Amino acid sequence: MPSPEGARHVVAVDIGGTFTDIALLDTASGHVWRAKTPSVPSDPSQAFMTGVGLAMEKAGIGAADVGRVLHGTTIATNMILEGKGASTALVTTRGFRHVLTIGRQDIPRKANLYSWVKPERPVPAARVLEVSERIAAGGAVLEPLDEATVVAAAADLKRLGVQAVAVCLLHSFANPEHELRVTAMLRDALPGVAVTSSVDVQPVVREYERSLATVLNAGVMPGVSTYIGRLETRLTEAGVDAPLLLMQSNGGVAGAKTIRRAPALTALSGPAAGVVGARDVAAACGISDIITVDIGGTSADICLIKDGQIGLTQRGQVGEWPLPLPMVDMVTIGAGGGSIARIVDGALNVGPMSAGARPGPACYGHGGTEPTVTDAHVALGTLPDRLLGGAMTLDVEKARSAVMDKVARPLGLSLQDAARGILAIVDSHMVGAMRVVSVERGHDPRDFTLVPFGGAGPLHGCSLAELLSIPRVMIPPAPGVLCADGLLAADLRAEFSRTLPVAGAVDVAEIEAIYTDLAAQAVAWFDAEEVGADARTTTRVTMMRYKGQGGELAIAWAGSREAAEAAFSAAHEALYGFTLEAPIEVVTLRVEAVGQMPQPEKIELGKGSGATPTGRRPVHLATGVAEVPVYERAELGAGDAFAGPAIVMQLDATTFVAPGWRCSVHASGALLLTHDA
Repeated sequence: MPSPEGARHVVAVDIGGTFTDIALLDTASGHVWRAKTPSVPSDPSQAFMTGVGLAMEKAGIGAADVGRVLHGTTIATNMILEGKGASTALVTTRGFRHVLTIGRQDIPRKANLYSWVKPERPVPAARVLEVSERIAAGGAVLEPLDEATVVAAAADLKRLGVQAVAVCLLHSFANPEHELRVTAMLRDALPGVAVTSSVDVQPVVREYERSLATVLNAGVMPGVSTYIGRLETRLTEAGVDAPLLLMQSNGGVAGAKTIRRAPALTALSGPAAGVVGARDVAAACGISDIITVDIGGTSADICLIKDGQIGLTQRGQVGEWPLPLPMVDMVTIGAGGGSIARIVDGALNVGPMSAGARPGPACYGHGGTEPTVTDAHVALGTLPDRLLGGAMTLDVEKARSAVMDKVARPLGLSLQDAARGILAIVDSHMVGAMRVVSVERGHDPRDFTLVPFGGAGPLHGCSLAELLSIPRVMIPPAPGVLCADGLLAADLRAEFSRTLPVAGAVDVAEIEAIYTDLAAQAVAWFDAEEVGADARTTTRVTMMRYKGQGGELAIAWAGSREAAEAAFSAAHEALYGFTLEAPIEVVTLRVEAVGQMPQPEKIELGKGSGATPTGRRPVHLATGVAEVPVYERAELGAGDAFAGPAIVMQLDATTFVAPGWRCSVHASGALLLTHDA
């Protein structure tokens, strides 16, 4: 996507629940200016523009100098989680109006081992309408579309007064003719109503998941379209004539037109941007195998990257709903700086409940009284009492009182033992999630570098690494705003999928024909996004399984039946530890299209003159109180090194270098922590 002539600056904005983070890049010099501003939940676009203005002021540039605007948004995610999407209806094939109600037979047992109440569906049965038609699994027309039933459905939709309509007909992934016709008729009959079809969202097998994805997409379309329109208007009014690109869950960005059509693609886009940023920083250090852990105020997002490749999954979930759209393969748990510590039945629990931003941890002084992970750090001294370059002061006494009154005294512990207990429990929760993406998927975490980021990540890096025997930790240059930095490194990305009419053995001729059609769709997308010919790449992925299995593995298409089956068998053995003497079949084919964006120039730090502490502070370690040196990160240069225990301060995060660890400063600006042998 071309930028305005002569405009060389790129601005990236990531909106979080508490703060909006901004990174502004000069593509000529590679210099990055960063800013933070409080988020405005009632109007996120207000904080967006405030942050852009702050970054432009720091850089000393005008609106005409901005060539691209990148944005990571949680608008769609929050609407889904909070059930605040538009009033939505579903139109489906006659006889299948209860697909959403039935759902799947598996029952989540984490919430309650003995009982489970099925959550209310996003579209009640009263707003599910049927049309007469039928497509066979192979794509043949069994019953022609009765357009009179579509007209009747349109009349019912007008009576219901819905704001959005999802169209998902049986087996439309095999033959979309009927679904496209129904969608066109409803758009003509219902002006002003957002109408979306499953073939525009996720044209693959599995009716429940496909229907749900289409419904959720339709429900957030009006809100997201309004938000994007407001952003574009505000940018124009500010004189910024630059393309707006939004982060997707798959780790790439897409133009506003694409996101308006399929806003559900942005679900979990914030964490995806952080993963892209972590991979970019690791690559600058010559590291390709990493485990990332993004620890914010409420949650921790964990992802494994092997050989520099970010894995995608189509088994993602937003809240209680499966969302089978391509998204970065990560595990999210309720563990963060705001996680509340409580005694339940005589035992100490930490999370998943969070104090959030308001009232927040007790140390914030906003009325919070519950002890949190952040309060435990303050009580131990690992988190200083002044943050954000001195702009935010923490109330140390309130933090200590909360931990003492709610945890230490009831359990008969000292203040410091209680605080260490809180941190040990939350670390244990995160280690469990880290095992899910590593050990449970055939990877040895000791072969990886841990990359903690987010506001709380660098405080936990050493302790998490020790629990998994990971020998090296890398702290990015700006860990607290890495999601904004990740936007600067993201490429344009889209996926085009098709389920085979009948799952079966590898048929190279059939597969090549489908890939040719998917590649043509990718070319059309490249053209629409104005991606230059030399910046286009595509990858072919095959979803395969043993006959009779209920799930597939994503395998890079190897070009022949023998190679594809061998690759599948190797992947199955690596993941599950065995292979089967059973036929291997292909289910779905996917083409991943990437439009390579100009990447930020890498700036190398000047050679350091030796790490010199700016002060010392008392920290309660397991061995007792120690006067720990404090370093200002901005004053460290390449090659500077020091041993733990130590604290490294910067605007957006605090790093704790634990005893037994040594820190060295890489030329890229990253901190490399290694454990003493």
